[in-house]
Amino acid sequence: MTEKIKIVGISGSLRKRSFNTALLRAAIELAPPTMEIETVDARDFPLYDDDLREAGYPQAVDAIRKTCAAAQGFLFVTPEYNFSTSGVLKNAIDWLSRPPASPVIGKPLAVMGATPGMGGTMRAQFHLRQMAVFLDMPVVNKPEVFVRQAADMFDRDLKLQDESTKKIVTQLLESLERLVRRYAK
Repeated sequence: MTEKIKIVGISGSLRKRSFNTALLRAAIELAPPTMEIETVDARDFPLYDDDLREAGYPQAVDAIRKTCAAAQGFLFVTPEYNFSTSGVLKNAIDWLSRPPASPVIGKPLAVMGATPGMGGTMRAQFHLRQMAVFLDMPVVNKPEVFVRQAADMFDRDLKLQDESTKKIVTQLLESLERLVRRYAK
């Protein structure tokens, strides 16, 4: 049997009823049997401050950096705020990308996002892809998952109901698995 790959999933939203966090939960359910997705919560990260880093990573950051170090790839799920990714996700990336031994640099990444509007987080995902270039993170190019009009895609309990969205999320995760396995060789 093929060994399970370990993926860390991060939602860029703090809202209790976040479509993006719900989309991340759906990804966990839709993941191939050869993939394990562990979520981390950057809620307790302080704003990035290099003085804090030089004094020693804050406890919340250090714990998540250790979890991320064991990951073989990442899944970032982002809302779109002001035509970009959320400050929460950007702050997490800033903390995770710093030395020594950044746990994200060079590891494969998949991105997706959900929004009540029509854009499906296209601009935010574009900015995440730009950050990934600097971090030397190979990104899954296809399929792209832009969940538009998210209120129609989830039920009252924020369970993903739309079958075409489930299918494309599954395809994204399969592509991430192939990318991780290619880079693991």
